[in-house]
Amino acid sequence: MSKIRVGVICGGKSAEHEVSLQSARNIVDALDRERFEVTVIGIDKQGQWHINDAADFLLNADDPSRIALNPSAGDLALVPGRDYQQLIATESSQGTLGQLDVVFPIVHGTLGEDGSLQGLLRMANLPFVGSGVLGSAAGMDKDVAKRLLRDAGIPVAPFVTLTRRTAAEADFDALSATLGSPLFVKPANQGSSVGVSRVETALEFQQALALALAFDHKVLVESAVVGREIECAVLGNDEPEASVCGEIVVENGFYSYDTKYIDDDAATVAVPADIDAGASEAIRDIAIRTFQVLECAGLARVDVFLTPEGNIVVNEINTLPGFTRISMYPKLWQASGLNYPALVTRLIELGMARHADDMALKSAR
Repeated sequence: MSKIRVGVICGGKSAEHEVSLQSARNIVDALDRERFEVTVIGIDKQGQWHINDAADFLLNADDPSRIALNPSAGDLALVPGRDYQQLIATESSQGTLGQLDVVFPIVHGTLGEDGSLQGLLRMANLPFVGSGVLGSAAGMDKDVAKRLLRDAGIPVAPFVTLTRRTAAEADFDALSATLGSPLFVKPANQGSSVGVSRVETALEFQQALALALAFDHKVLVESAVVGREIECAVLGNDEPEASVCGEIVVENGFYSYDTKYIDDDAATVAVPADIDAGASEAIRDIAIRTFQVLECAGLARVDVFLTPEGNIVVNEINTLPGFTRISMYPKLWQASGLNYPALVTRLIELGMARHADDMALKSAR
């Protein structure tokens, strides 16, 4: 039997470039070489695509703060309309690229998990892992996601959305009177806590707005929710399953970018979470409902708050969660009985199955 040819796309122009490289390294290492043939497609910080050697596509691979793509002259081009060899090496490229059977896009942040890359792959008729255009876009935009969840009866933290125009008139005292204090200010379309601030004063609020608006044209101002930070992983297409729950215990402040990916000691991860069976089942149910309301596919991680009163409040969904060595998504499935290599294989199978379903619908029209 011929091997399945997997293209792992990583890097990208977003602030999460380095996280993507860490994730890609673990996915490449986990792929069973008896079953899969791996090609790495690295997107540099300027947005250009390159063919990279799967055995040597990273510099400083063991240092999360210095990790980088190994420079490559293997430039790529896309040929729309083809059903095969949609991605080809350019004439100036020193690399080669055969037909890809499936793509594993692990580009975090904007232009990676916001539907942009998914739309490109769909137009190129390439099967891929994860949610499609709608699920990716809705999950990435915190404002849209929260409104959809709220309308579906799923509890979310109270919030106000500001744009560049309305942010100039935003009043900290008025927002605090409505939403309480402290407040969280975050870009609507960023992940990994990039650009997120916890504020308690008018000065901090103005600084937080400026920071968030440096990453996006739309900003969320949210109430702080007192509760334990619980995360649940979802896996599947039409019949998704939820993992055991895990808990993030932050030693100081909140779950920031550095806490997630750089500083191993800034937070404690408990998998499974030390919560009762009733709370665990309720969180798992809400995670699946969130996944379905936002029309996700393949995978997602749903983050919630469990309040002292036992209420569950959805914080956010991540439709392309990290696969780094300290990432919660693979840890949660490991604790649920699905190890890292088996998880990666299952995700590829789900992506190919969804593409086959799409092609069956297309041929039936």
